[in-house]
Amino acid sequence: MSRPMLVSVLLALLLAAALLVSFFYLLPPGMWSSLWEQTVMGLPFLLFVLAVSLCMGIAVGLMLDSFFRKQWQAVVQALRRIEQGEMGELHREEPPPELQELWRQIEKLQTQWLEQTKRVQKLAAEKAEQEERLVERILSEERTRLARELHDSVSQQLFAASMMMSAVMETMPPDDERHRKQLNMVEQMIHQSQLEMRALLLHLRPVQLKGKSLQEGMNELLTELAGKVPLEMKWKIEDISLDKGVEDHLFRILQESLSNTLRHAKAQSLEVLLIERDGFAILRVTDDGVGFDVERSKSGSYGLQHMHERAAEIGGTLKVVSLKGQGTRLEVKVPIVYRGDDRDQGAACR
Repeated sequence: MSRPMLVSVLLALLLAAALLVSFFYLLPPGMWSSLWEQTVMGLPFLLFVLAVSLCMGIAVGLMLDSFFRKQWQAVVQALRRIEQGEMGELHREEPPPELQELWRQIEKLQTQWLEQTKRVQKLAAEKAEQEERLVERILSEERTRLARELHDSVSQQLFAASMMMSAVMETMPPDDERHRKQLNMVEQMIHQSQLEMRALLLHLRPVQLKGKSLQEGMNELLTELAGKVPLEMKWKIEDISLDKGVEDHLFRILQESLSNTLRHAKAQSLEVLLIERDGFAILRVTDDGVGFDVERSKSGSYGLQHMHERAAEIGGTLKVVSLKGQGTRLEVKVPIVYRGDDRDQGAACR
């Protein structure tokens, strides 16, 4: 029995007791027996009073219980909306006086959450910019060193091997078809290695967006990947105006997710979606691979933990659903409370 119901029944019993005491007090002792002998609707008067009081108490209790249940459901729903990052008006009806202070505190909590999310995303943006500058400098130096070493060592050795193979082919007797065929295969392998080395030297570049929008960076990454891997790939990337830090984190989450898919999923198809819905930026990556046990991987997968941390750093949530033999779906939801164009306008005003 709920508390409003219990209170109403107890009050009804107290009312019945008060009525009975009043009757006994007002009536002479000689007429007390008539309270029992007199019947109403087939019941002794005393029992009738008790039954009516109980019915009234139960009816009032049901109404109060229904009223307060609706109020508490509204409170729980409002707290859930805050937990999920939703914004906007939490309730439309005027709350009862008993709950007005509670609703004021809930609205204050929502405001504090919103401000906290803004601060977190702003700090993430500043941190991302600092990290990008540092990483870009380190990567530039490392790319230069690696490209120089590859060119001076591997490329030169491949070139020398190619020249030696050409010289051997020229001095070989024309009637030695068996060895000539084998040497031709070796020469083709050397030429292919040279082509791959040139491609590797051309692709030594950083992984950041480097001034591109999130849409441009993702499209470029997915287009390049589609030409190199045996996967049926589809993607839809909307142009969403986000803060630099949010864009950087979403791009890195996509890279980590694609890396995990290529290494572990054994998938035949891959679909990537970036959309804006109801004030959220939603990134979704779906494959039809072998799937995995999400709960078991949470504690042992560095990549999965890293993606969860990146999503949390920008005030978002990451959800992974995977079924053995049916594939995996990763979804990141980030509330849009600090847009890139707003930030640019603020910088221009300063």
